[in-house]
Amino acid sequence: MKEKLPLILLAAGAVVIIAVFLVLRGRGGGTIKEEDVPELPFSQRPYTQLVPTKDGHYLTMKVSNINVTGAASMDYELYYGTAEGITQGVPGKVNLEGKKSVERELLLGSESSGKFRYDEGVDDGTLTLRFRDGSGKLIGKVAGQWAFLSDTDKLASLDGKFTYTLTKSSKAHFIVMPTFGLPESASGEVSGGPYGVFASEEGPFPGKVNFSGNVSAWYGDSWKSISGTSSDIGVFITTN
Repeated sequence: MKEKLPLILLAAGAVVIIAVFLVLRGRGGGTIKEEDVPELPFSQRPYTQLVPTKDGHYLTMKVSNINVTGAASMDYELYYGTAEGITQGVPGKVNLEGKKSVERELLLGSESSGKFRYDEGVDDGTLTLRFRDGSGKLIGKVAGQWAFLSDTDKLASLDGKFTYTLTKSSKAHFIVMPTFGLPESASGEVSGGPYGVFASEEGPFPGKVNFSGNVSAWYGDSWKSISGTSSDIGVFITTN
């Protein structure tokens, strides 16, 4: 029996190794790579805003009209660069049970033991929203770049397709970003945008819109067709 003991232990060890391999292999098979996560269809994309606070230290993330088929939770990731060339991230997760909207205050900096450090030189970044079903499986995402602008009259999207030029330069902070979805359905098929321009203080902020196509603007209550000039910032689209 003593002679067979090493063989028994060896065989048992082999069984354990094989079992662990199969478990890990099974887990790996269920992993979805980032590039394999589909973009949400336009009809399911939530209307999303990043609104800067007056001091410029926070962005208020507002996600509304959440209508993603099968979604039980939402992950969000805000990334941005600092004046020191460091990339910072603000991640989070939200349970969507019973929710059609989400609001979060995102700090552009860090907090430790009640002490705050605010990042300087934040000019732009990215926002990604990922939606998961009840088992945690990724089912869809939206992502886009945002520009953080201050003390200027030119408010442009990072992709260069949209520009809003203020009639008068402002000291306010502004975010220019894709809003992914719409605040309310628009007449006609959306062919460009939606781009949102959000400020740290109340307007109005009249200006000129440089956006190719038939432009409509959302000022908070309804869509209005505009041509060249706008009475205020808001959400802008082009339609066919």
